[in-house]
Amino acid sequence: MIRPKLIHLAVAGLLALCAGAQTHPLESLIDAARKGPSSPGLAEFIAKTLTTKGGTAVWGQDFLFVMASDDAVTVSIDGQPAVGMARIGGSNLWMRLEKMRTGVTHSYQYYAAGKPLGARADLTGYNPDSYPKAGVPQGKLSEKHTIVSKLYNGMKADWWVYAAPGVDANVPAPLMVWQDGQTLIAGDLSRMRLFTVTENLVAQKLIPPMVHVMIAPGFATDGKAMRSIEYDTVTDLYARFLMEEVLPEVEKLYKLRQDGYSRGIGGESSGGICSFNVAWFAPEKFARVHSTIGSYTSIQWRPQEKLEGGNVYPFKVRKEDKRNIRVWMSDGADDLENNHGSWPLQNIELANSLKMREYDYHFRFGHAAHNSSQSSLDLPESLTWLWRGYDSSKTAENFTMDPAEKEKPYYRVTISNRDSW
Repeated sequence: MIRPKLIHLAVAGLLALCAGAQTHPLESLIDAARKGPSSPGLAEFIAKTLTTKGGTAVWGQDFLFVMASDDAVTVSIDGQPAVGMARIGGSNLWMRLEKMRTGVTHSYQYYAAGKPLGARADLTGYNPDSYPKAGVPQGKLSEKHTIVSKLYNGMKADWWVYAAPGVDANVPAPLMVWQDGQTLIAGDLSRMRLFTVTENLVAQKLIPPMVHVMIAPGFATDGKAMRSIEYDTVTDLYARFLMEEVLPEVEKLYKLRQDGYSRGIGGESSGGICSFNVAWFAPEKFARVHSTIGSYTSIQWRPQEKLEGGNVYPFKVRKEDKRNIRVWMSDGADDLENNHGSWPLQNIELANSLKMREYDYHFRFGHAAHNSSQSSLDLPESLTWLWRGYDSSKTAENFTMDPAEKEKPYYRVTISNRDSW
């Protein structure tokens, strides 16, 4: 599924404004907001960093909401009655700064002139390991690279490499491959804060020093977006693209472990099913899966071409040979419902299938819609869970279900938003 654009503050502008500053860019923005809507510093940040009609920023318990409108704007947070926002200077921007709970996701909806502005969205009350910590070494992000794929008939795709502290370019390192990689390269100014989380977890020895490869969806020679074809198609082609074309280029920069035990793959939405798909077809090369708001639906189901869609995975897991993989999954009750299928129900069904076959899996089900809020909240925990017990002296492990999970029942569904009688 093509993910809806998240409302957020532009990365480049924030970094430029805060270059050389001692405080973190997000902290500087929140400090300006604390001084009120007339703060000259806030006006400067907002004027130079908006990429859409509004933005949000989170630092600790401070949550900043900004929206553009010629009419007065209100915001409903967590389904509560809408409250007013303050106009920023003489602009058409409106702001509200709230103290809110961390460790959870929060929903919000803007209104103006009695009508919704945009779709309901969610944001993250980050946990401590999603913030920079003094004394923790930082990793290194490469410049952008571009690959021209033979397997995808000339498709061009951008990719980046991040090496965590402790990675030696000449010593094969564990690997995580991330889909929609362009959304992750801004570090703390990306929703998931992948690099900071990695650095904190490596410093605590909760995960091994590893290489993250972040790949953007490609474009065909005629300019056609290839994201859904790459990600939602249930074949081994994308796995081959990684192994035959992308990773050999990465290894010109960093040596990588070749065993599936030392390799993981992750993504959101169509990137989630893509990650599961790669591990399903090549478990000997990718044995750890990080899937959030996964599109296990019929997006690329093409029966006239005898091509399966992601909607079949709950049944493939139940009836095909078991793969030796470990899977972290998450979704939310307000995820998508459209002509391709039901995201919440398909994720629940896949989780039940993994349980039925006694896979080593974990399923988290929250309340968020189709966005990054849940995965951003969970990332310190999910990466720790996915890489728990990793031993660099080993090249394989028989992944087995946690005994505590065996004792738990299957997930059951109840109707909560309307009558069902």
